[in-house]
Amino acid sequence: MSGHELESHFANTGKIDMTDQSSNIDKAAIEALTALAERYPIKRSALMPMLHYVQAIDGRVSPKGVEVIASILGITTAQVSGVATFYTMYKRRPAGKHHIGVCVTSLCAVMGGDILLKTVENKLGISPDETTEDGMFSLEAVECNAACDFAPVMMVNWEFMDNMTPEKAEKLLDDLASGLQVRSTRGPVVTSWADTEMVLAGINDGKADEGPSAGDPSLAGVQLAASKRWTADSSQGGEK
Repeated sequence: MSGHELESHFANTGKIDMTDQSSNIDKAAIEALTALAERYPIKRSALMPMLHYVQAIDGRVSPKGVEVIASILGITTAQVSGVATFYTMYKRRPAGKHHIGVCVTSLCAVMGGDILLKTVENKLGISPDETTEDGMFSLEAVECNAACDFAPVMMVNWEFMDNMTPEKAEKLLDDLASGLQVRSTRGPVVTSWADTEMVLAGINDGKADEGPSAGDPSLAGVQLAASKRWTADSSQGGEK
């Protein structure tokens, strides 16, 4: 087997960038990370939330973040890095203030996801897994956002933007760049990727109840069943 056959087509995966040793992790951040670990009966269970917290502080999984987490949890830096480099939500290089995800899996692609991604690439002047020079936007081609009933779907800082078109995408990016208020289709007002990372770390932002949790397309089946009095068990008196 030739070396060419073993060539990776995932250039942005792999080890954490050790050439960038910068970090904003200070004493307060270390105390917060320690508090996260103490929430769990087995401290190692806090590893993934702690990685999100590091990203909120440093914009990525930084070398110092890896070292601090390993020290708090009593595990090796290799064990921390192994998790950080396995999941695509953990970034090797700094993400933007707003992280844009465009779904390109089957249904979204059929409904225009590929065109949507190309529109965003051209608008921002970057490719997936890159960040704009001003640090405002980063871009990711996402494999399924679990929102096929709203395809094609974009996400901003992991908040849903449903039934997107190229025109809607361009306006959305313009509004974000201008600092205008943008609300998720089924969620809260968009803040920043760092703020979302704090939520993923387990820090409550008080916005869990902002916006509907499900839209009409998602509820169509259960609404139809209710109108027809269908039940899972016909012996309960509902129609068959």
